[in-house]
Amino acid sequence: MIIDGRKMAGEVLARAKARAEKLPHSPRVLAIVANETPVTKSYLAIKQKRAADAGCMLEVRRVDMTGIQDMMRSHLIVDSIKKAAEEANAIVVQLPLPAGVDTKTVCDAIPLEKDADVLSSAARKKFESGDADALLPPVVGAVRKILEFGNVEIAGKRAVVIGAGFLVGSPVASWLMRQGAQVNVIADPAEFAVARVPLATADIVISGVGSPHLIKPDMLKTGVVLIDAGTSESNGALVGDADPSCAAKCSIFTPVPGGVGPLAVACLFENVVTLAERAIGK
Repeated sequence: MIIDGRKMAGEVLARAKARAEKLPHSPRVLAIVANETPVTKSYLAIKQKRAADAGCMLEVRRVDMTGIQDMMRSHLIVDSIKKAAEEANAIVVQLPLPAGVDTKTVCDAIPLEKDADVLSSAARKKFESGDADALLPPVVGAVRKILEFGNVEIAGKRAVVIGAGFLVGSPVASWLMRQGAQVNVIADPAEFAVARVPLATADIVISGVGSPHLIKPDMLKTGVVLIDAGTSESNGALVGDADPSCAAKCSIFTPVPGGVGPLAVACLFENVVTLAERAIGK
């Protein structure tokens, strides 16, 4: 089964919008951007469209780094976050940040109650502890929805997570462990060749390293669940970590583009609506 992430995302956004319309005002999101590139512009344009689909308003707030010394760059972005926190229901920091900026310091400035992306240490600690009120990082939310859609039982399954990054590998591995999976993390793509044996026996494979077509069909067992959360460019096209020919060997396969990406963005705005609901409840 090849997952249609765009269709699933549309359903998630429609449910979020129905909830948002019950609030006194549309949830407001402020996106802090300090490193604007063609890629980030594309991401932000997509987020603005999906925000509207979820009944939210997204405003981009740019932080000009021109002429700012490295030692002051983090402080400037933190100040922008503090100001935004007074105005918005949720704050999203567009990563990656410019050189000379301490990403942890910046992300930790996001108030817990406004951290829809689960980027701050406080939000991540709550998530990793399995707190009942913790938001799921958007990619984890997407993975959960895909596994639920496919009626995949996680407990007791052998899972391999390729990559240990902050946005994909680390939170996904943590979540799978809490669901009872036996998780093997291949942190460095350079270790991939020697790690093919656990990959060949895996029931669930989730990849997020951004290495074009790293995973080939002969590395996988028949019937594996393969969720590709890696994106990179190859010959001018957006591609995933898994060769598309892997789909024929999988019980569940997510394509790139059109798989995890749209669903993760939808999960982000689902989190935004949750935070807005909680603020009203207080």
